[in-house]
Amino acid sequence: MTSVKQFRIEREPTPEDLGQGAFVFTDEYSVFDWGRMPDTIPRKGASLCTMGAYNFELFDTNHVPTHYRGVRAEGEEGTRDLGDLDSPPREMAISLTQAPDLPYEDGAYDYDAYHEAAGENFLIPLEIVFRNSVPVGSSLRERADPGEYGLEVDSWPEEEVELSEPVVEFSTKFEAQDRYLSREEARSVAGRADIGRLEELTLAVNHLLTRQAESRDFVHEDGKIECLYHQGTIAVADVCGTFDENRLSYDGQELSKEVLRQYYKRTHPEWVEAVDEAKRAARERDRADWRALCDREPPSLPERVIETAADLYTAGANAYLGSEVFDAPGIEAAVAAARKL
Repeated sequence: MTSVKQFRIEREPTPEDLGQGAFVFTDEYSVFDWGRMPDTIPRKGASLCTMGAYNFELFDTNHVPTHYRGVRAEGEEGTRDLGDLDSPPREMAISLTQAPDLPYEDGAYDYDAYHEAAGENFLIPLEIVFRNSVPVGSSLRERADPGEYGLEVDSWPEEEVELSEPVVEFSTKFEAQDRYLSREEARSVAGRADIGRLEELTLAVNHLLTRQAESRDFVHEDGKIECLYHQGTIAVADVCGTFDENRLSYDGQELSKEVLRQYYKRTHPEWVEAVDEAKRAARERDRADWRALCDREPPSLPERVIETAADLYTAGANAYLGSEVFDAPGIEAAVAAARKL
């Protein structure tokens, strides 16, 4: 697992009922599925919690079901709406579902065992990806021809391509390496959850996030959601619409986590290549733990890169919400600094 959020259980879920818990957002970050990297990004956790809570409250007003229960001020036990706090939160209260172990034996994952243990209350073991555009380097270019998405060309253009309609794809959630699935494969992995309903929910989320982004002069390029299934109801889980979960740009500049990905590709290609090679080797050997095969550790970031990333998270959150939540430079200044990395 590569999450950089801490997870606290306050009331365990059961096969019938949702539990209660919280996400505590840290200043750690992850790129290339590595997990926790050597450095931290100041105020990153608070900016992501603030954006995530804002989006969940946006979904609520538009009748999109979620597991969100509110945010908490430091030291408090109760929950509040985001606008009732005097400072940016780092903790988000959520409803909890079950996530049984996913057995891995003889080179395959046993989803039948997962769903047998999950009953009627479980985290759907899928990531549902939505794309409004196809940037250079997107894995979609390797998996599909442009004609499948309405482009009258024989090969993908060298520049980013805007799609006339959003694309929805399904990927594994709990496997050691993300794997895109056909619709039939996704239907099997989803268990009791209806694939059509998952797609409808994903498109609704994408519409709301895209509309919010455009209202603040951002471009919403792609993202993903995770969902829970409870007694026949599907609801949005985890966090979405932040700079870690979604790809957003401002004035042509990619923001936050993508900036760090691209920095490592430019300045430390040997580590990125070692990660890719370890993942390939793990696939060939039918191993789940690819990191054990990687012979390089990720290098630390220079202080100027850390400061630039911190400003992007906080200035970006301010701009996205249209409110001065954080003491940060304006979004134009933060983007200009990012261009120089």
